[in-house]
Amino acid sequence: MTRARWVVLLLVVAALYFAAQGGEYSTLQWLDLRKREGAEQALVRTLTREVDSLAKVKKRIETDPAMQERLARELYGMLRPGEIEYTLLRDEK
Repeated sequence: MTRARWVVLLLVVAALYFAAQGGEYSTLQWLDLRKREGAEQALVRTLTREVDSLAKVKKRIETDPAMQERLARELYGMLRPGEIEYTLLRDEK
C-alpha cells in the first residue's frame, strides 16, 4: 500500500472512532444516560402513585367524619362528651 492509502485508511478509522466515541456524548455515555433515564422514569412512576394515594387520604380526612373522629382520638386524645379516659400505669420494677 502506498503512503496515501495508509493516510486515507487512518483518516477513515479515526472518523469512525470519532463517530462512535467522540462528540458531545460517547456511545458509552449515551448508554449510561439511557439506563439512568429508565431509573428516573421508574422513580417518577413510584412518586406519582404515592402522591395519588396521599391525595386520596387527604380527601378522606377532609370529607369522612369517621376518619376525622379516629384521627382526633388517636392523635389528640380527644373524647366525646360523657366519655372518661382511663390511664393505666405499670410499675417500673
